[in-house]
Amino acid sequence: MSTQHIYKIIFHNRDQVYEIYARRISQGSLFGFVEVEELSFGETSKIVVDPGAEKLAAEFSGVKRSYIPLHTIVRIDEVAREGVAKMSTVKSGSVTTLPIYTPGKPGTRE
Repeated sequence: MSTQHIYKIIFHNRDQVYEIYARRISQGSLFGFVEVEELSFGETSKIVVDPGAEKLAAEFSGVKRSYIPLHTIVRIDEVAREGVAKMSTVKSGSVTTLPIYTPGKPGTRE
């Protein structure tokens, strides 16, 4: 019996924090990016409508694979159950972007 892994990926994009769920993640073939596949947005109730979850589902509609910059990722968790994707606004200055190593960047040793 194979276990189906589910990952919760939290990352920031501009002034928003995204929380998405995926079945496959990897380092990917692009330097500095995490490859996210088989996105899942959970089962939502037809009575209660979450505009953030619907906006995320629309934004990632038709996306087969997404490459998320490593320096925007806040956290990746392997979870037991899939939740509902969320999008929330961040107050200015509450998310710090970490510098990312770039080969051959001026001022660095090679």
